[in-house]
Amino acid sequence: MSQATFGDDELFGEAASEMRDDVESSLEAAWDALPAAEDVWESDAENVLGVLNGLNSALDAGDAEDHLRDAKKWFTMGQRADAFDDAEDLEEEIAELEETITTVAEASEQVGELTATIPELRGTLQDVGEDGDGEDDD
Repeated sequence: MSQATFGDDELFGEAASEMRDDVESSLEAAWDALPAAEDVWESDAENVLGVLNGLNSALDAGDAEDHLRDAKKWFTMGQRADAFDDAEDLEEEIAELEETITTVAEASEQVGELTATIPELRGTLQDVGEDGDGEDDD
């Protein structure tokens, strides 16, 4: 059957199906780009700073944001074209993914702040400990 025999409705249906596949594929790639649970839970570091540095590296959303953007782009186009018969599942997954990426980014920011604070705190505590060693305040 040549393309000339396809009707507009059939072509639109095929395009809608491909668009949904693109959204689903981008969502899957975004989930895959997020850090693995064990990467943010387990550590081989010998000290707190090593743990924080490892965690900060693990809390990288990678290409997840780019894949989410692609999913949202194709989803928006499909919605505006009224191409999806049922898009609630896609909309829910996009929202869930967006929330997860935001949580990862916020956690990374918090760990980054701790990574900067802990060495300074350690230094301060060491200085206080040195000042107080062997001295009587009486």
